[in-house]
Amino acid sequence: MRIAELEIRACRHSGSTIAGAAMRDGQSQDGLEYLVHTLRTEDGRSASMFGFAGRSALGAAHQAAASLRPFFVGRNALDREKAWQDWRTADRWWHHLPIYSYGPLDCCLWILAAEAAGQPLWRFIGGARDRVPVYASSLVLADAEAYAAEALQVQAAGMKAYKIHPPGRSLEVDIAIHRAVRAAVGPDFTLMSDPVAPYSLEEAVRLGRVLEELGFAWLEEPLPDEAFGALRELSRVLDIPVVGTEVLPRHPYSVAECIASRVVDAVRADPSWSGGITGTLKTARLAEAFHMKCELHTTILAPLELVNLHLNGAIANSSYLELLWPRAPFDFGLLAPLPIADGIATMPEGPGLGIGLDWDLIDNDTIAVLQP
Repeated sequence: MRIAELEIRACRHSGSTIAGAAMRDGQSQDGLEYLVHTLRTEDGRSASMFGFAGRSALGAAHQAAASLRPFFVGRNALDREKAWQDWRTADRWWHHLPIYSYGPLDCCLWILAAEAAGQPLWRFIGGARDRVPVYASSLVLADAEAYAAEALQVQAAGMKAYKIHPPGRSLEVDIAIHRAVRAAVGPDFTLMSDPVAPYSLEEAVRLGRVLEELGFAWLEEPLPDEAFGALRELSRVLDIPVVGTEVLPRHPYSVAECIASRVVDAVRADPSWSGGITGTLKTARLAEAFHMKCELHTTILAPLELVNLHLNGAIANSSYLELLWPRAPFDFGLLAPLPIADGIATMPEGPGLGIGLDWDLIDNDTIAVLQP
């Protein structure tokens, strides 16, 4: 199953306008930019996957075409581990691509193999469970009342938990938000907090103590993921689990020290930012060996969330499927919705992904096609 071609599409979905107030950098997005990678083999097979593109699909596409096309063309698509190891060396020497570049291509390799075997991806990887609870993750909202109202919407929709991304500009305001959400949903609904690295160590300790009082499930990334010393101390002094590592490049090697010396209490990985399915599995298995959770991070784009769902079916030490809320700006690209009912996602049973990509939408969103 030798790879003959890599097609890369730069796309923008105009239906996904995100206000600047919903993002901490304050920059609105008039359309969500993304890539679509398609690997074609000499025997007529193909697999496609969306790719994160940051603020520029054209920029990300040209980088991928210059580095990843010559890397993949001519390889055996079944040699996933060799490709993963070879890319680690190649990227270190000269390419230095963003952390989200390689993952979608690795996903394509796994999809090709699962389809050839006639198995759903999660079972081809090695089935662990056929369903997983889902939690909703907020964007940045205006005030405590807005977070409380959204948490009630999430609860009413049947989601099993809600994670707060607070504004991060004032610790006191953020604490008030967390208190308001707990008061709104009651004592038994699962809540998490993900401040995205705005605090000092002392502020993170203060927030953590409040979250312990409020019964939150975990505190995620209150400090930068690379602040190993401060995170280790935070994990030591708090009872609430501290979670991190989602933006560390080169999983699992960059995460190994975090696990071995308990920098955090649980790690994060996903097939978009952690080196694809292969990298995510490596990180999850490493964490499992240390009796630690590997909570799968949202991949933002629906086809990659579908890959995340399959990974949840193959990993025993992840608790949830995470989805951004509200769903409307991100819920595009698949021919059918993610299989979720009453806050429980069920693993697809069809070969490969089990749900096809929406090529009419992709064609409409395409800005440029980078072909050989």
